[in-house]
Amino acid sequence: MEDHLISKKELLELTDISYGQLYRWKRKNLIPEEWFIRRSSFTGQETFFPRDKIIPRINRIKHMKDDLSLDELADVFAPTPGDLKLDRDQLLERNIVSDQALNLFLQIHPAAEFDFDRLLAVYMLDQLLRSGEITREEGISVVYTLTAHLAQLKDRNGELCVWRKMGVPFIALTDGRFYADPEVKEIVRLPLQPIVEKLKLTINEGEEREHV
Repeated sequence: MEDHLISKKELLELTDISYGQLYRWKRKNLIPEEWFIRRSSFTGQETFFPRDKIIPRINRIKHMKDDLSLDELADVFAPTPGDLKLDRDQLLERNIVSDQALNLFLQIHPAAEFDFDRLLAVYMLDQLLRSGEITREEGISVVYTLTAHLAQLKDRNGELCVWRKMGVPFIALTDGRFYADPEVKEIVRLPLQPIVEKLKLTINEGEEREHV
């Protein structure tokens, strides 16, 4: 069996969940139907899963399920909303991003409205600026990188990486392994999927406050 697949039996043992939990999460659309891969084996038909997707997803579900209902989790893991449109005032009123990050982003990419990809870019910029790990100038490079390439990572399993060598930054989006000069220092490695999930929760919380 391919190394990138994991059997159902091994998955249940490795993640310490039950058969019932796995299929309940499937019914609630927390785990996509297409991740359940039926293959022939010496015992007949067996179910396998893409290892690099299913294990992080189950770990995320286990981590979040005590704070969110299954329906709320389904919203978090649902495909990114294609019809999302928020303006500058809504982003600030809902406390989704800071004024500093938003103004920096708009200096580079003026926009009246933000779709999900554009919002994800400014949200990631805000997270990095708040962390203090990047400079304002590096933030500008982050914006250019995200707006140019973010839409290509449709499954959101990539990472935003920031490196420096002799004070010179290098920023990239990657969806695989990356090998660099040993003298390059890694500053940030930001996985996209947890950021996407966090952004969806933030959007939902803002909508709920608006309707209270």
